[in-house]
Amino acid sequence: LARALRPRAARGLAAAAGALDVELNVPFMAHKIDPPGQTVQTSKEELLGFFRTMFQMRRMEIAADMLYKGKFIRGFCHLYDGQEAVATGMEAAITKEDAIITSYRDHCTHVGRGGTVLEVMAELLGRVDGCSKGIGGSMHMYKRDAEFYGGNGIVGAQVPLGAGIAFQQKYSGKPNVTFALYGDGAANQGQGFEALNIAALWDLPVVYVCENNHYGMGTAEWRAAKQPAYYTRGDYVPGLRIDGMDVLAVKEGVAFAKKHALEHGPIVLEMDTYRYHGHSMSDPGSTYRTRDEISGIRQERDPIERVRKLLLDRDLASAKELKAIEKEVKAEIDQAVEGAKKSPEPGLDYLTKNIYRATIESTVKGTRHGLVYDAV
Repeated sequence: LARALRPRAARGLAAAAGALDVELNVPFMAHKIDPPGQTVQTSKEELLGFFRTMFQMRRMEIAADMLYKGKFIRGFCHLYDGQEAVATGMEAAITKEDAIITSYRDHCTHVGRGGTVLEVMAELLGRVDGCSKGIGGSMHMYKRDAEFYGGNGIVGAQVPLGAGIAFQQKYSGKPNVTFALYGDGAANQGQGFEALNIAALWDLPVVYVCENNHYGMGTAEWRAAKQPAYYTRGDYVPGLRIDGMDVLAVKEGVAFAKKHALEHGPIVLEMDTYRYHGHSMSDPGSTYRTRDEISGIRQERDPIERVRKLLLDRDLASAKELKAIEKEVKAEIDQAVEGAKKSPEPGLDYLTKNIYRATIESTVKGTRHGLVYDAV
């Protein structure tokens, strides 16, 4: 995560004052813009918060894996473990008045926006305590009160929608930014370039974030993209490549991008990250990459272990204290899973809700011939 910067005595004074300066190991790579500095300011409290949040996200996704294998979760399920630093670091640099719209890999984004693990787990199980009342499922987490416009099941569809949200922010005179997240597998979508063009024409306050985990749906980036330096893909729009496995680098890069978007318009961020699971639960994730590659990333770049090491090396927490946090989080996840299982399924009346703002007809057709429901 960082190199030692100063003599021990100087570091001790900074710790006593509550502020810590950390130098990033991996430099930012910039396109048509001067990059931010390599020194990030943080604190013991922030680092402990990062550790807890990322560990919570990791355990939640592991629990989802087990529930899927136990056939409690059906359909699509795309897990985020390995990429936790992106969702966590982003939230540290923005507010809940800034908007986020993302792809179908959205469980941890919902938690980052202030949602609960129970809301995620219940949604995965199709229960009414889910964030979308059990009718959205894995790909459609949603939290309107935190400007989270959800996951989107269609590859790349959220990118032009992000431009629309940013247009609303600028039109309304809001001092906020929209973050439109997509993966390297969606980076070649034509609609992405169209959205970038209109955002640049109108100087919209939108940050395009490519979460580059290096593999689309079983396809390595080099097989799908002739030029995989995604932060340069904006051509006339500046870009920044960030170590997406370093939560402090993400925090610094996102704060830089938000300031730029408010003052000058769109910018493209590329988060160099990695997913440990396959593309989805139907993908074993080991047919197009080696197990040694996955274990190597875990050992050398894991975002949680990086923060753990920094806390221990700086004497900000003991191994015992971190273990206590892990134990507490595991209990919370178990409780959320049990709560989700006990939550009821949505009633049949939900089939006729959220279709139109005002219903056009008095009834809605059912799934069988002659079956109709009263419109709500």
